[in-house]
Amino acid sequence: MNHRFRVLAAVGVTVALFLAVQLGALALIEPFYESDRQAVDDPQNPTNSILYFGIILVATGFMLATFRYDLEWLIRATIVAVSVMLAGFVFTEFVPSAVTVGPVNVLAWLAALVVGIALLVYPEWYVIDLTGIVMGAGAAALFGISFGLLPAILLLSVLAVYDAVSVYGTEHMLDLAEGVMDLKIPVILIVPTSLSYSYLALGGEEAVGDEDSADQDSETGHHDGDDGNTEPATGDETDEEDLLERDALYIGLGDAVIPTILVVSAAFFLEVEPLDVPGLVVNLPALGAIVGTIAGLLVLMYMVLKGRAHAGLPLLNGGAIGGYLLGALASGVSILTALGL
Repeated sequence: MNHRFRVLAAVGVTVALFLAVQLGALALIEPFYESDRQAVDDPQNPTNSILYFGIILVATGFMLATFRYDLEWLIRATIVAVSVMLAGFVFTEFVPSAVTVGPVNVLAWLAALVVGIALLVYPEWYVIDLTGIVMGAGAAALFGISFGLLPAILLLSVLAVYDAVSVYGTEHMLDLAEGVMDLKIPVILIVPTSLSYSYLALGGEEAVGDEDSADQDSETGHHDGDDGNTEPATGDETDEEDLLERDALYIGLGDAVIPTILVVSAAFFLEVEPLDVPGLVVNLPALGAIVGTIAGLLVLMYMVLKGRAHAGLPLLNGGAIGGYLLGALASGVSILTALGL
């Protein structure tokens, strides 16, 4: 199997992982709403977006500080704890409540604890990916039902700009990327292109190059299977083949979660005729946001395969917003209504 085919297959798997997060989030809309998991009292308040963005800035500063002072274990402990919490929320909706203690579904939370133990004991790439799908679907559903249309669009727009600045301007997301790769936590999605690939076998310096890495929520890159370093494409055919000889593709989990917030918000808040899809709450605008996200993802992966890291959210969020608005117009919704005005 040639390198080009393996990389293209990995791109297809990356698309499938994004769709798993998005469809999982849509399946969780009704269960989460019925379980009263909305995170805010007024989902239509646009200041919710400002608050959430502020939390992201604080979290980013916290992570950079832990790397500087060699306190990485705090990040790992925090992410594993969040993984258990989100997995517990998701499993509670689908695991039969055969054993309960008060309102607690014991089997669901035991399953969530197993997820946390697996992340601590054996964080191989497939454990990371499966956990990422559960976390991503749960987080996107929680925020999607908590952000009305205008707050969701504002959030995606602000994060797209911030992502571009932090990758191409200050470059602190690249520093963050190098720090998280060796922590073995579900902040990235990992798609191997080689059967011999092992995420456990990689150290931080082996997994990322100077600029060709993937961070936890916005910047996308790859690992070169030969020596752990990456080089920019020069247009030479040999260099292009070298860029395709990689063991895995990496993309931040947040790149899947953030645009999916709008997918869920569109399906939950916009009053248009729902599509008849068993088990999912979805309408044409939400479907448009999904298609737009995947279109942005394909463009992003094409750019990454040219040989350097790129900010993901400008393309992904832009695609989601554009696809959503087209879907809303096709549903007979005015632009002002679609924007939540």
